[in-house]
Amino acid sequence: MIRLVALLALLWPALATAQSWPVYENIYVNDYARILPEDVETRIKRQLEVLREETGVEATVLTLNTRGGFTPTDTMEDFATGLFNEWGIGDAGRNDGILILVLRDDRQMRIELGSGYGSAFNREAQDIIDRVFLPEFRNDNYAKGIEDGTDAVIQRIARAHWNGEEPPERSGGDGSPLGWVLGTLAVIGGVVAAFSRKIIDRFRTCPQCGERGLHTTRHRLLAPTRSRTGKGEKVTDCPRCGYHSVVPYTIPMITSSSSSSGGSFGGGSSSGGGASGSW
Repeated sequence: MIRLVALLALLWPALATAQSWPVYENIYVNDYARILPEDVETRIKRQLEVLREETGVEATVLTLNTRGGFTPTDTMEDFATGLFNEWGIGDAGRNDGILILVLRDDRQMRIELGSGYGSAFNREAQDIIDRVFLPEFRNDNYAKGIEDGTDAVIQRIARAHWNGEEPPERSGGDGSPLGWVLGTLAVIGGVVAAFSRKIIDRFRTCPQCGERGLHTTRHRLLAPTRSRTGKGEKVTDCPRCGYHSVVPYTIPMITSSSSSSGGSFGGGSSSGGGASGSW
């Protein structure tokens, strides 16, 4: 017994500082802050089930009282990205997963997007937070805010992206200074990501003239379903010599998923895209 106590005493500092992430019990909704009535949680789960069954897009809602006690991160955004990647939300090939994270006591939330979404969807996520989630949260109407907000995320982000649509241009958030600042930061993040991709293209050499500065885009021609693969094309152009190349590619078939409380995510990842809000 004395040896056991001594061993625990030696291990306790390491155990106390061990990093950990929340563990999901359900692939659709984990209401650990207990802010969703049973009927609301059931409706949200069903919406997310239908989304995954029809499109293969994995979206999940997580509520916590606080991120304190879990893996230490500098910001809530870092926490959301780390958690997203720990769970592996979304299809590993498309990286189109979505995490809706609400921290009630911290009074913060985030829509974390998989790395397959373009910067325009960061702005759309910010608009949904500012106009749908936060007004209800400020009045302590968490259930309504999460239900309405989740529906907006499904329609305006998940399904729009799956259909190959781009979000409309938006002038800003809810008009408040905080909303403007958060919206601006989201746009800056998207611009940085887009700039990084352009830098990569800039150093690619044209096979025809040997100059650098290729421009590459991808277009979805046929969306995948659970019974067939989809089709897309990769278009490469050289602004110097007019070189033009179109290479077709296959989009993986949507995999079937369980609608039970079990199941698992598809191994997707996020590079930090999305938007945040506080109230």
